[in-house]
Amino acid sequence: MSPVPGTPSQRPEGSAPSGPALRASLDELQTHLRGADAALSRLFGQWENGAVGHDDHVVRVWESREEQARRIYEVEYAARTSLWGFQSGANTVAPVPSTLPDEPGVQTAPDGGPPMRKDGNPDASYRIVVDRDFLSEPAALRALDLRVERGHQVRVVDQPLIKLLIADGETAMVQVEPGRSLELRPPLVVLATELFESVWRRSRPYLREDGDLSPTDRRILQLMLSGLTDAATAHQLGTSPRTVQRRVRALMDLAAVTSRVQLGWYAMRNNWV
Repeated sequence: MSPVPGTPSQRPEGSAPSGPALRASLDELQTHLRGADAALSRLFGQWENGAVGHDDHVVRVWESREEQARRIYEVEYAARTSLWGFQSGANTVAPVPSTLPDEPGVQTAPDGGPPMRKDGNPDASYRIVVDRDFLSEPAALRALDLRVERGHQVRVVDQPLIKLLIADGETAMVQVEPGRSLELRPPLVVLATELFESVWRRSRPYLREDGDLSPTDRRILQLMLSGLTDAATAHQLGTSPRTVQRRVRALMDLAAVTSRVQLGWYAMRNNWV
């Protein structure tokens, strides 16, 4: 896909994006997300009405929370080479705290089976995209920091995402509505892989390790860019809103800018996030 006019790669060095150009970029991404979501929803409707053959080798439907959680777990740990996924907010199938190691009371599988692993699949490389709602969830930053420590690639978008997991480019789990997921196999899995690649190209890194900023300042910038309030940011970082405001003010002084919007663009253009 060709770059969107007005994106940073096409602007002269040192120039800031105009309001209309920024809006056009965001609108295009949102259109892609809505279009892919609508296509998957139509696919499910056609499958349910018999327009698409009920072939368990191509499409399967998982409905209960326990079924979805168990199948996602099986898909993740059966992957041989790659795992691509979207993580969104309000995840009732696999709440963020339940995915972290050493959390009391969450060692048992949703169906009462044996404990689920939480250390990730060592045979697969991970590419994960999270949205603003995910960043607001309890323990979200700890979960993402743990992924980064394990070598997973993590990126962020500001638009809402559907819940998605793709294993080896061969199997995709897509949540088409809160209580129902589709498992797609070739050739239909290409719908999910194309959606993922489109969003990945327009996402930004969760954290960068280069540069002089502290990890805390990078997290503050990431949450600010995702639209979280100072209060929500402070809650995620375990500090006070006043402390967040002071650190943002210090970053604005360091960047020699006068507004948070300018700080956001400076941060992105200078690899602060």
